Amino acid sequence: MGNNLLGHLSPWDYAIVAVYVVILVGIGYRASASKKEQTEDSQFLASKSLGWASIGFNMWGTNVGPSMLLAFASIGYSTGIVAVNFEWYAFVFLLLLATVFAPRYLAARVSTMPGFMGQQYGGSTQNILAWYALIKILISWLSLGLFSGGVLVRQILGIPMWQSVIVLVLFAGFFTFAGGLKAIAKVNVFQMLLLIGVSLTLTVIGVLKVGGLTQLWHSVPGHYWNLVQPASDPKYPWYAILLGYPVSAVAFFCTDQAMVQSVLGAKSLEQGQLGVNFIGWLKILSLPLFILTGVLCYVLFPNLADPNQAYMTMVTSLFPAGMKGLVIVVLIAVLVGTISSSLNALSTVFAMDVYARNINPNASEKDVVRVGRLTVLVGCAFAVLMALAIDAVKGLNLFDVFQAVLGFIAPPLSAVFLLTVFWPRTTRRAVNAILSAGSAFSLGVGVLYLWVLPPSRYEFWPHYLVLSFLLFMVLLLAAVVISLLDGTHQPRVPFDRTALPATTPRVKLLWAALAGVMVVLYLVFNGH
Repeated sequence: MGNNLLGHLSPWDYAIVAVYVVILVGIGYRASASKKEQTEDSQFLASKSLGWASIGFNMWGTNVGPSMLLAFASIGYSTGIVAVNFEWYAFVFLLLLATVFAPRYLAARVSTMPGFMGQQYGGSTQNILAWYALIKILISWLSLGLFSGGVLVRQILGIPMWQSVIVLVLFAGFFTFAGGLKAIAKVNVFQMLLLIGVSLTLTVIGVLKVGGLTQLWHSVPGHYWNLVQPASDPKYPWYAILLGYPVSAVAFFCTDQAMVQSVLGAKSLEQGQLGVNFIGWLKILSLPLFILTGVLCYVLFPNLADPNQAYMTMVTSLFPAGMKGLVIVVLIAVLVGTISSSLNALSTVFAMDVYARNINPNASEKDVVRVGRLTVLVGCAFAVLMALAIDAVKGLNLFDVFQAVLGFIAPPLSAVFLLTVFWPRTTRRAVNAILSAGSAFSLGVGVLYLWVLPPSRYEFWPHYLVLSFLLFMVLLLAAVVISLLDGTHQPRVPFDRTALPATTPRVKLLWAALAGVMVVLYLVFNGH
């Protein structure tokens, strides 16, 4: 049975894809046409009009890439539910974003992360972080995201890589170019509801086919249901996830422009905090939506040549005509969600932090929006070229490449932002040193690890998540030492606590409920 979906499509499937494209373009057009005159605020921050549902769905849409659908099913197939840690453990860092970082970002009235750090430490820090953010978005979000999307489309439709990436980029670029954050947020709510519907249907059909949940529970090895794997586990030992995951998670959820931008566009702090809480609840769904697909595939099709085919195998084998079209729609949806959010983040940082501050300080609001839109086009072109370049380099499991690259980009960012928020004594010199020299060091170690002295041949490396944690600790200590030795230190303006609005009882209650549910889930999935 070929995994190329094209051979399995009926006229119904094509009709569904066509209807979806029309609806999507309609939503995007309405969101962008409602305001003819685009301002910076409307293009980049949705005129600060987003409520909790939009924020939650949009952050989730940014976060759930196509690589996740494939990779989680693949890991589910080969090792069980351990990858859910990457989703459920996130609630701790989402809580950190909601209660520690978001109030400060909103009180500072900034539209970008470099802008926030610039308020703390001045122009030099803002410039370093702006370029850092641009490179990070271009490589880790756009190029890798587009590459994995291209792989997917190639798998489904059997068309060459260059055609699939160009189609995807044009589609995602359209929303960002036309309507900015508001259009993206509206489109993402629709797409994520669709994703939940289609993925749940696939899981339910799979569970029925296996013979029910009890049958499924007993049909796989016991350790498949364990979230916490023993220290001897080569792939996901518990200590590696416990120590290493937080480094990437702080950088990803609390400091990444593409993730935080929805919160910056919140109507109010409370709506922002509720939105971040909502993505915590949505992440619980990763088990039934993404991971179980792989576990079910293991029971139904135990002899797959390649676990990466788990998701497509389930789709081509279980879905009736008409439903397969929906799957194509969902895969395009998660791609467009991720790519359009990252294009929007890219254009915001370039227009606000580079263009309006350094290139043309007298720029009018129209100029800034125009440059933001041009940045979208340049970003599209760059991402296509990079995706094709990555395609030429084979090897390493997709998910691990993403995680590993993030693992080496994350330590400097996490160290600098955590110190800024928790330790007022941090100095500009320390922050700039960690962002420049520290990043070079971290990425240098990453290059050694991934390409020069790969762990497959050299046994001395720790697990890549532990390596990320060690890099983070080294950079954190270096920043503390530099700050303490810095004679030129001017004290930073401390956060005005009175300017931070209090967290409402409703927000506290919902976070307490989420924490309780998480504790129960960890207890349930750990006794085997």
